[in-house]
Amino acid sequence: MGQEEEVTEITVDVWLYGALATYGGEANRGSFANLQMSLPEGSTLATLLDALKLRTEERSITFINGKLSAMPGLQPDLDHVLRNGDRVAFFDPKSMWPFQYRQGAAMTEEMARAMVSEKGFGLRHTFS
Repeated sequence: MGQEEEVTEITVDVWLYGALATYGGEANRGSFANLQMSLPEGSTLATLLDALKLRTEERSITFINGKLSAMPGLQPDLDHVLRNGDRVAFFDPKSMWPFQYRQGAAMTEEMARAMVSEKGFGLRHTFS
């Protein structure tokens, strides 16, 4: 018999806010849900969305480890590889910009590249 490869799993701390809390199942607390999701090592944000059965179009602002990774109309984070212990927060489209980021937010590398490459996108995420 051939040797089988061992699949290593990672755990991702997932926060679902607003209407997205319903995707949290038993963890749904009405306005939010917090889940510890086990995924195969090498999983991407798209893998996480699939595991949650959450269509990418249903989410709005998204943060990975406190860094902005997606917003309405700009979701460059689907191929972002998740690591053990990452924290991912999904907000529904009716959620307001989180208060703690009122002066701007750090961005994932994918989001920073997308913001620069979107000519005429006209987004500003900080005050001058």
